[in-house]
Amino acid sequence: MGKDYYKVLGIAKGASEDEIKKAYRKQALRFHPDKNKSPGSEDKFKEIAEAYDVLSDAKKKDIYDRFGEEGLKGSAGGGGGGQSGQSYNYTFHGDPHAMFAEFFGGRSPFDQFFAQNGEEDMDINNPFAPFGMGRMRGMDGFQRSFKSHPGGLRRPHEKKKDPPVMHELKVSLEEVFSGCTKKMKISRKRLNPDGCTVRNEDKILTVDIKRGWKEGTKITFPKEGDETPSNIPSDVVFVVKDKPHPVFRREGSDIIYPAKISLREALCGCTVNAPTLDGRTITVTSRDVVKPGMKKRIAGEGLPLSKCPEKRGDMILDFTVKFPDKLGQSTQDALKQILPP
Repeated sequence: MGKDYYKVLGIAKGASEDEIKKAYRKQALRFHPDKNKSPGSEDKFKEIAEAYDVLSDAKKKDIYDRFGEEGLKGSAGGGGGGQSGQSYNYTFHGDPHAMFAEFFGGRSPFDQFFAQNGEEDMDINNPFAPFGMGRMRGMDGFQRSFKSHPGGLRRPHEKKKDPPVMHELKVSLEEVFSGCTKKMKISRKRLNPDGCTVRNEDKILTVDIKRGWKEGTKITFPKEGDETPSNIPSDVVFVVKDKPHPVFRREGSDIIYPAKISLREALCGCTVNAPTLDGRTITVTSRDVVKPGMKKRIAGEGLPLSKCPEKRGDMILDFTVKFPDKLGQSTQDALKQILPP
């Protein structure tokens, strides 16, 4: 029987192009002679390169899938290469080390991958960071960590993620009432393509303020913070903060309207014209005695509920009674006669 290239790479027949690349990456790193000193590693490394050379080429792979190694290499009686009866006559003449270097973007990457003090350490998330190569041709998701295996790779120099960068996002009650879009400009550091130097840049982040969002709501933009060779960019977090309003104050989804009335209105009845956030005016009439600190609730005239924006909180009239600074003697005498003791 011929070679089973799928078995060499540790994948199933019918594997996708991405799975083939990942399998070669894993096996080539594991059995590279600069890394693996066990007997036979050089032969295994070459066998892995040959398997990848065949399975990564659509034409070779098609012939191999149909006729096996014999048909691919023309050793099956001259009839395995196709319907014409002519064989493909494939022979691996490649240099497995050159293939490795081309795949990873460097001729001798292990000189940089592994420490020279005998430790077998590397940063799996970005193995080319030590010599500033960043993402290279053939990396294809190399940021994902390998699981440890015999002769495996560890990550003592793993990058750490910086704490979130917090920003206040001030919104008016009208913006919370209607919803809006905010464009927030941030300044940050970003890695240059060389993977070593950084540049300063500005970026506009778009925040969609949903109707009814409460103060303290957090909007997170993952990994939009500073980026350096030694860190994972932090998240940028905006925290909703209410702007002071000239008329209302907020309590959750309710809005408080300070209704100031005179002492006569408090005793004899009053009419209050209260504005709303959407520009209307609500007229509220009271015939009862209004005491200082008394409140009156108007249902459904507050802010939208954050979890159910089609419903709204209430407007609360917070009455303040304006007392006169002084009364004349005749007024005092009249009140003494009228008011109960």
